[in-house]
Amino acid sequence: MGKVEQAAKRARALLSSQDQGVLCTNSIDLVGYPFGSITPYCLNRDGQPIILISDLAQHTHNIKANNKVSLIANERDVADAQAAARITYIGDANLVDKNDDETAERYYRYFPASRDFHKTHDFNFYTIDLVRARYIGGFGKIYWVEQQDLLKANPFSLQEESDMVDHMNNDHQPAMQHYCELFEIAYDKEQQLKMVAIDSEAFYLRAGEKLHRIEFETSVSTALEVRQAMVELAKRST
Repeated sequence: MGKVEQAAKRARALLSSQDQGVLCTNSIDLVGYPFGSITPYCLNRDGQPIILISDLAQHTHNIKANNKVSLIANERDVADAQAAARITYIGDANLVDKNDDETAERYYRYFPASRDFHKTHDFNFYTIDLVRARYIGGFGKIYWVEQQDLLKANPFSLQEESDMVDHMNNDHQPAMQHYCELFEIAYDKEQQLKMVAIDSEAFYLRAGEKLHRIEFETSVSTALEVRQAMVELAKRST
């Protein structure tokens, strides 16, 4: 695997492992200046960020005037922020069709409390279509990453992914607790762990308020391969 491919894989892992970032838009009140705001996000099936924002918010006003944005995500819980990995995802924010149920359902799995936001507070979904990304993996590890290298589509349909996620959440809490212990993820035994997503490279658990990405040893593309990977992890000793 070449340096660019390795950087793209690490950048993709970082972007998908976070659930909030700094959304930077072009200010309409202070022309020429960037405007930053903390914004929750998850990835759609194409691997691009989905955001749910209110028509009343300043960043939405900015996007409607100029949809060129960037989303900054960074590795958290590290002692030295300058040494932490981070990605600046640069693209065009585009309104999602109100009939696009797949985008909505993917987002709601990550943020269940937001399910009725767009019905009561004029919230709408936007995707950020990638133009280019800047990935910094630490000192001296700086790369521009192109769309064809960074984006990787999820091989599973919404229904396939939902079936696997629901099965794990409903029937395999002990296995998910074992995964947490295996990867030293802190969790409260009195609270239910929630799997929120699966893609070809990893699955995603929410322990309390924190999202955790657990990578498969090898890529998966079928439900059977996911099951086999989960079983192997469940057998692994801590």
